[in-house]
Amino acid sequence: MAASRDLPFPLVIVCLVLIRGYYSLPTEPMRSLRPRGFEIDFASKDYSYEDTVTPISPNTAPPVEGTFKRCDYSACHEGQIPCAQLAKSTGCSCPGFTSHNEAPEAPTLKSVSWNGSEVVIRWCAPYSHVTAYVVTVGGEEKQKFGKNQRSGGVGDIEHISKVCVVAVNDAGHSGGSCMMYQPTDNSLPLKAGLIGGALGLLLLLLLAVLLWRHKRQRKQQASISMHDTAAGTQ
Repeated sequence: MAASRDLPFPLVIVCLVLIRGYYSLPTEPMRSLRPRGFEIDFASKDYSYEDTVTPISPNTAPPVEGTFKRCDYSACHEGQIPCAQLAKSTGCSCPGFTSHNEAPEAPTLKSVSWNGSEVVIRWCAPYSHVTAYVVTVGGEEKQKFGKNQRSGGVGDIEHISKVCVVAVNDAGHSGGSCMMYQPTDNSLPLKAGLIGGALGLLLLLLLAVLLWRHKRQRKQQASISMHDTAAGTQ
């Protein structure tokens, strides 16, 4: 005890400094355990939920499929209910039609053919307001049809001609949709029948002549044999 009291004062101070430096605690604060990339500053006074939540506009929702239904309407079939009337009654969607105060678009001529008694044409309607269809043959008006018709007969066409169909409304008329028609020889079946009948008649006459000659020869042979028999008995 006496020896410890005799220690010099500076040595005691040095020992205290060394002991304090050995047991000093880390000055850096411990970091909280969070997933990497997810940092939130809780100490910030300006933090609020409104800064991180993005509202979703109702217009960004995807459209529901099957909302629109196309009308059961064909531009090439006749006797149909008008597409505008179908759309009004069923809510279906029609193709785009031009207005009634605009000249119609041209129809589409599908065929020009002979049906045995007259020339028949068929066409498809344009997506326009139409009041009638006019058919021209060789540049001259041949026939006029109603707005709901898609086919019609135009009589006989004797020569090669340009056949056109034109759509008409109150605002004007469309361009023509045309085809060249080349008539066939409609009398060919009749000619073939006449020729066949003449050949058949000629064949019957030939058979009749052959039968007549055969019978005649048999009669001659029979008469000769009878004459020879009579001569031998004498």
